[in-house]
Amino acid sequence: MATESFESSESSGALLAFSNGLADAIAQASPSVVAVNARQRMSSSGVHWDAGFVVTADHTVRRDEEITVTLADGRTVSATLIGRDSSTDLAVLKLAEGELPTPVIGDSAALKVGHIVLAIARSSEANISASMGVVSALGGIWRTWHGGQIDQLIRPDLTLYPGASGGPLIDTQGRVVGLNTAGPRGMVLTIPVTTIRRVVDQLVQKGRVARGYLGLGMQPVRLPDSLKVTLNLPAAGGVIVVSVEPDAPADQAGVLLGDILVALGDRPVSDIGDVHAALDPDRVGNPLTAQIVRGGTLVNVTITVGERPRREDG
Repeated sequence: MATESFESSESSGALLAFSNGLADAIAQASPSVVAVNARQRMSSSGVHWDAGFVVTADHTVRRDEEITVTLADGRTVSATLIGRDSSTDLAVLKLAEGELPTPVIGDSAALKVGHIVLAIARSSEANISASMGVVSALGGIWRTWHGGQIDQLIRPDLTLYPGASGGPLIDTQGRVVGLNTAGPRGMVLTIPVTTIRRVVDQLVQKGRVARGYLGLGMQPVRLPDSLKVTLNLPAAGGVIVVSVEPDAPADQAGVLLGDILVALGDRPVSDIGDVHAALDPDRVGNPLTAQIVRGGTLVNVTITVGERPRREDG
């Protein structure tokens, strides 16, 4: 009986230590977590990322003016929208006043499937809340539906309560490893800190994220097997040009309606996502060779990549 009592006490002590460790992690990260009041019915969450700048989920910022931020001490201060990037679901706000702690940034690349993580949120009443789960899936670079590059796939298995979008995902040491957002079908996705750094830097400096632009309307198309063999093409498909924006980079380079784009630079193209992947910010202003099937033959066209207007797809 004495042995059983000792083991029970030891187990309870370990559980209490684990619980206290999680509470300490939340206490470390929470001073930098804010509530963002930028939509009609509900606040969202955000992180005081650096020197008066708050980063949050773009889809929760429903207005460009009259934005306020509720701080950890209960004060509500005004904020200005510095820039937003819907393709990565990130927005940056500049606080009008007040100094806040910044979070300890962790290494999202060090995460492993099964690691315990916590999602933190703050309400407009300044209350902090948390949800615990594990990292359920990890992967490499991926593209959003809007063409934004996310440097790492992080999918935590936890509940994202109302108002928690835009709040941080932290590890058990209280280090921020990403920003949480709602994915499709109720899935929670986390934008890694490497993507946040890159996008925030561009939004603060330029107010936008520059992305390559060709000025094309495109649709995926499958090439006949005979044409693929004749032209020695690596893929069975490409994208057919269905519209060309007047005076856009592709128009100036001589791209025509009905052309089938099969490669950009050294990258084969089989769908529109491949085109977006070839138009990273560092491509803007630089020449890019497009390999096109035109009239049954291969044609190389050099396009000087422009900066994509926000309304455009290609």
